[in-house]
Order: sequence, then C-alpha cells, then structure tokens
Amino acid sequence: MDRISALRNIEEALSAFEREECTLPELEREVRGILRTYATEFDDETRAYRARGPARVDGLVVLATSRQEARDRIADLLSDPPEFSVEPADDP
Repeated sequence: MDRISALRNIEEALSAFEREECTLPELEREVRGILRTYATEFDDETRAYRARGPARVDGLVVLATSRQEARDRIADLLSDPPEFSVEPADDP
C-alpha cells in the first residue's frame, strides 16, 4: 500500500465514522490496521510487536524483525523500563 492509498483508506474510515456507520473502537481498529499494513510493506521481514506489562509499557507497538529487536526498541522508548513481555501484534 502506498502513502496515497493509505490516506484514502483512512479518509474513507473517517467518513464512515462521521456517517455513524461505525463506532470509535471500530474506527480505531480500522486505522491501526491501515497504518500497520502501510508500515510493514516497506520490509517483508518487519512485523509489529506489542509490549505487555505495567501500564506505562502495556500496549506499546513497535516494528521490528525479531522479538529481541522489539524489546530493545521498546526499552529505548522508556527511561528505566519495567519488566515486560513482547508478543506479535497480529490482531489489527
């Protein structure tokens, strides 16, 4: 998906929300899916990983080529990161 396609798809999702054809959680899922597809098509080996743990880290998503790279990227985002696990974020 190129940038223009991603922007068009996001615009369509926003329009559906404005027409009350979807809820805010549905809109968020749709936009996350669009962005994840756009971001991961740059490199076939890159995938999204989600952190699980205490509130300040739980749910953070990064793109990486491995779990360890994802852990490192998440740890780099936080000063003094808590203990956390990393899982593939396959669910858009």
